[in-house]
Amino acid sequence: MAKDLYEILGVSKSVSKDELKKAYRKLAVKYHPDKNPGDEEAEKRFKEISAAYDILKDDEKRAAYDQYGEAAFTGGGGQQGFGGGFDFSGSSFRDIFEDLFGGMGGNQQSAASNLRGADLRYNLEVSLEEAHRGGSKTIKVPSYVACDTCDASGSASKKEPEACSVCGGSGRMRVQQGFFTLERTCHACGGVGTTIQDPCGACSGQGRVRKTRTLSVNIPEGVEDGTRIRITGEGEAGVRGGEKGDLYLFVSLKRHEIYERDGADIHCQVPLAMTTAALGGSIEVPTIDGSRARVTIPEGTQTGRKFRLKGKGLNVMRRSGVRGDMYVHAFVETPVQLTKKQKELLQEFGGTCSDKNNPESEGFIDKIKNFFAEL
Repeated sequence: MAKDLYEILGVSKSVSKDELKKAYRKLAVKYHPDKNPGDEEAEKRFKEISAAYDILKDDEKRAAYDQYGEAAFTGGGGQQGFGGGFDFSGSSFRDIFEDLFGGMGGNQQSAASNLRGADLRYNLEVSLEEAHRGGSKTIKVPSYVACDTCDASGSASKKEPEACSVCGGSGRMRVQQGFFTLERTCHACGGVGTTIQDPCGACSGQGRVRKTRTLSVNIPEGVEDGTRIRITGEGEAGVRGGEKGDLYLFVSLKRHEIYERDGADIHCQVPLAMTTAALGGSIEVPTIDGSRARVTIPEGTQTGRKFRLKGKGLNVMRRSGVRGDMYVHAFVETPVQLTKKQKELLQEFGGTCSDKNNPESEGFIDKIKNFFAEL
């Protein structure tokens, strides 16, 4: 007596499609020939559960089985029981193969996809000024371009390609390896599905040749480090007039001599003369757009003090008219190479200073005293 298909898969007759598939996957993994080499019983069980799933996963076949049993698939050229040979290239095997091994052998590439040109990557380095203002930039890209000699047809006489005689135009070939029937790219046509009888001498029948192209690409205002820009149709030319790939620009910023970037804000460190820091005054600093800005320095400015210039930073990407800020960091410079007279003046000045003239120094001394007093 033939086994019940539901019993073979260990499920009830009311099982849902998802539950059925999970049960099949679990059993298929357990009894797969690769996991049980030389085990004839496991091989037989694998064929049995695969054949059962092949019927029950199909709504029409399942309905016929529920009504007529195994008789619905015997005698009419359909399924011949469940103990005979099993075609591993069948639909149920493809299902489990796709689920377990990422679709190898299941998702076939079309011949058209094999004609498409490859996508290209170009690492584009720009200055901070270029990133701020945006605009066009010229680059040179080595790539495949359409062959002018044969008008990208690949044929010297520009004839239409013929279906590949080896794969029948599918671009794929089936290869039997033990229990498996695998699909591979056709070696004769390279997966294209067609062949050229009189290949063009300039491109060897490819319909494309290697060449360095000069392109003008657009850099958006405020572009950030690491930005990826896609330019459709500027990748490699396809085989024999196939679709062109895309070009991807990966933007990186050059290190700037003056500024450091923080998003749309920029920072720069400006040295101050000791007298300017002490007495106050004003200084001019360059801005990213080439102009100059005046910064007022108050009396007693210390190293590290930060001055904000609103709206003097970088343009914000995709936000027209919006800019970041510029921050000027003061760095008080100690004078060097003093003359005798200058030293005398400084010593005289130092003798007139009190605690209130050096609050940071005196405050630090107090902290040291407190520290040792607590020991």
